[in-house]
Amino acid sequence: MQTDLITAIPTSIITGFLGVGKTTTILNLLKSKPSNERWAVLVNEFGEIGIDGSLFKGQQSEENGIFIREVPGGCMCCAASLPMQIALNRLLAYAKPDRLLIEPTGLGHPLEVLDVLSAEHYQDILDIQKVVTLVDARKLKDKRYTEHETFRQQIQIADLIIANKTDCYDEKDRVNLFSYAQEIGLAKNQIEFTVQGRFSFELLNKDSGQSQSKLNSRREHYDHSYSTDTQNSPTPLSHEKELPTSGFIKAENRGEGFSSQGWRFSPELEFDRRRLFSWLNGLSVERVKAAFITNEGIFGYNLADDMLTEVELDECMESRIEIISSKSVDSWEQELMSCIDRD
Repeated sequence: MQTDLITAIPTSIITGFLGVGKTTTILNLLKSKPSNERWAVLVNEFGEIGIDGSLFKGQQSEENGIFIREVPGGCMCCAASLPMQIALNRLLAYAKPDRLLIEPTGLGHPLEVLDVLSAEHYQDILDIQKVVTLVDARKLKDKRYTEHETFRQQIQIADLIIANKTDCYDEKDRVNLFSYAQEIGLAKNQIEFTVQGRFSFELLNKDSGQSQSKLNSRREHYDHSYSTDTQNSPTPLSHEKELPTSGFIKAENRGEGFSSQGWRFSPELEFDRRRLFSWLNGLSVERVKAAFITNEGIFGYNLADDMLTEVELDECMESRIEIISSKSVDSWEQELMSCIDRD
């Protein structure tokens, strides 16, 4: 990458646990992009299939000055951070952006992502600003979250906490968040309350973000131990493979106490929109992201906290879905196949 062409790109990490609303937040931030600027988004996914790229590209385009790249298959700072560096270098060289947003997977470790971005060969290229952590304060009542190392790290590394989904809070949720933040040394003015992840992108510019001394101090407290079978595999991940004659391919991934099952489908396979929505709405899992070609158009789906949302997309190269749960269910594939429109 020719580093003399791009320098001091304002760069923000938008992190947060599963289902907290990171993708929605970034989509809202993109709406604030000045028309004369080029913004780039590097998005990381736990599963191998790669959904977020389809969701972003279905609602934004390069013609509008927005450039998207994905790093599927687990925390992107694993495997000597090569997947992340390759994707980032290509994105920067191609987009030459005025601003860079990075979304680690909800099960990823933002400290290690920040470590990669702070490496010497990026110091003149990237201007690391705030680490923004989205939090659903209701989760602070649940030990599955507060005792999860990644959940804690995401909050402790934050320069700015965006308390999302506040329309669902009670007063105790706000008090719990203030108390939790105080325990880890964050001030009240570092917390913003919102819904749908809406906040001004100007908040990203304040202060200088993580200093190197702050990064070194936090690095001492964490040992990155995430691993999956796919990270060291020489074979392509499932989002890169050619679809077989069956018309679909499945991928599985495990780590951080969760499992992922994902599928890609040939664009010739059209889904029945109503059957699909009913099936998705009946799932009891941590997270679902999907983009489907249906008999009524192209739609993106997002399931978190037992709430399913559907949005129409402008385009989608093929149908894709990823389900993240504490356990996998063998019948999902058969049930999903039954949603294909055979008429």
